[in-house]
Amino acid sequence: MRRRTATTIATLGVALLLAGCGSSGNTAASTKDPNKPLEVWTRSTEATAKVYEKIFKSFTEKTGVQVDYKPIFNDFDKQVQQRAASKDLPDVVVTDTGSLGNFVKQGWTTEIKREDIAGGGDIVDRAWNNGKGADGKFYAIPYSTQAMVTLIRKDWREKLGKPIPTTWEELDDLARAFTRNDPDGNGQNDTYGMLVPGTVDRGYLAWWAASYIWQGGGDILDEDGGGKFSVGIDSPESTKAIERLRKLFCEDKVMQPGSLTLSTNDAHPLFESGKSGIYLTGPYMIGRFDKSVGKDKYEVIASPRGPAGATVLGEGEDIYLMAGSAKTADQKKLAEYMITPEAQQAGMKGDPQPVVRLPVNKNVDVNATYNDPRWATVAGVYKSEARPFPSVPNFTPFRQKTSETLNSIFAKCPADSSAELKTLAEALKKELENQKASQ
Repeated sequence: MRRRTATTIATLGVALLLAGCGSSGNTAASTKDPNKPLEVWTRSTEATAKVYEKIFKSFTEKTGVQVDYKPIFNDFDKQVQQRAASKDLPDVVVTDTGSLGNFVKQGWTTEIKREDIAGGGDIVDRAWNNGKGADGKFYAIPYSTQAMVTLIRKDWREKLGKPIPTTWEELDDLARAFTRNDPDGNGQNDTYGMLVPGTVDRGYLAWWAASYIWQGGGDILDEDGGGKFSVGIDSPESTKAIERLRKLFCEDKVMQPGSLTLSTNDAHPLFESGKSGIYLTGPYMIGRFDKSVGKDKYEVIASPRGPAGATVLGEGEDIYLMAGSAKTADQKKLAEYMITPEAQQAGMKGDPQPVVRLPVNKNVDVNATYNDPRWATVAGVYKSEARPFPSVPNFTPFRQKTSETLNSIFAKCPADSSAELKTLAEALKKELENQKASQ
């Protein structure tokens, strides 16, 4: 009996030691100082950080809760990882929904009970899905939603006598015209049809290409029901959609040179400086481009339809209440403030860029707040055409592997892309098996 008891105690001790050392998340709340300000990180540029600063200042004035705010853009994920490794995560992180799966897998974010969040009932159900994990539980509170839209140099299009494109064929024709027909009238061959943020960093190229793959009737992963998925990236529909993009890169050569190394932050200035005339991107650029390009010189349209429709990527930003915080009440209090109509409208009125693109609170009127028909277009696209990436336990590796293969196809320009897509499909099948998400 004694030996059995000793063994049990030893086993328990090892288990506790492994739990303490092996977790990437910060679970030791006792190591945090409850008297320090609430540490909040956002994935932000200098412009959007100014909007958050106003929101957090207002929060402090209303609640007395002090905020230590740190906006980060470059190496955001790497810096979160470093803080997790030292078991000292920030208290609150605001970043895109694409981080959800990884945050949950690593144990960095806490589970959310919708009914426990004051004002949670005012968040539209579709937005709540942005915070839902593959297990059906919620691990983040939605803060902002959006849908991809197509921005076009209106002055170039009108100069060349081209219609607003409504189909892939018209869009591709416009891209060729922008590349070859001197739309800016300077007599030089220095303009290009499409701007693509095609870096493999964080899987940006897959983020951009996903909308076109869906419009062609393809998919990266097909949802089979019951939380199970199969690979769709090498289907005939996906292959045909990617072949179209390969042709635009390799044969028509309408893509901005250097696209395959561009992040979104690097890509924006090329639209502003008149190098590229078509840009599939988020609506958060509207305010900035109004000032830098000129509101009268470009237009915001729903994505032209492909063979299977006009589906586009629709995601957003979430509020993550990070694990190990000694300030759980203040974490929740900040999240509840950020989803109020007051804070949502403040985020929408960011100048030049909003941090709330479309509100998650059903009591905020998009048209009344923006008073801009272009934002009504965005809202319409989100309502009727937008879809998120699939809710596998962690979509990050699928997005990353897809981005790397697409980058290789568009850079090397093989005769066709089917062979590389079949190789990618095998890698994605193994990842599905690893995540126990395949049939």
